[in-house]
Amino acid sequence: MPVNPEYEGRQYPPTAPYSVGREKLREFAAAVGSTHPAHHDVAVARGAGYPDVVAPPTFAVVVAQRAEAQYIEDAAAGIDFSRVVHADERFTHHRPIVAGDELVTVLHVDSLRERAGITMVSTRCEIFAADADGNPGEPVSTVRSTLAVRGEDA
Repeated sequence: MPVNPEYEGRQYPPTAPYSVGREKLREFAAAVGSTHPAHHDVAVARGAGYPDVVAPPTFAVVVAQRAEAQYIEDAAAGIDFSRVVHADERFTHHRPIVAGDELVTVLHVDSLRERAGITMVSTRCEIFAADADGNPGEPVSTVRSTLAVRGEDA
């Protein structure tokens, strides 16, 4: 099944809140080789002006991929994940992500472009601090991704 072009312009509902934990931030920092003590030590992070351990900038992808799963797992979208290559990822941070954050994400399928049997899918995940009701509040990060989806004949 090819990628469904009718999904271009689609916006998904906000995700359930994601609780950012200290250990998740420490594990992610270790996995990406980030040794800055503010990613690991609460006292250092607070001394630097953060309320808790601060995430490495690319941690936003963890939150964004939870939202992108709504699209990828939607059978009618026509995404065969075994044929997907991650082509690009860009981050715009409105404020740092810190331990204790509750984050909700709204996924946008911005564009679908087919060339030579490959569909380039551009998505945008708007990550917000959850308000008291679990709805999008203060903007935190924007993650833009491009996936290359190889067709069966490509």
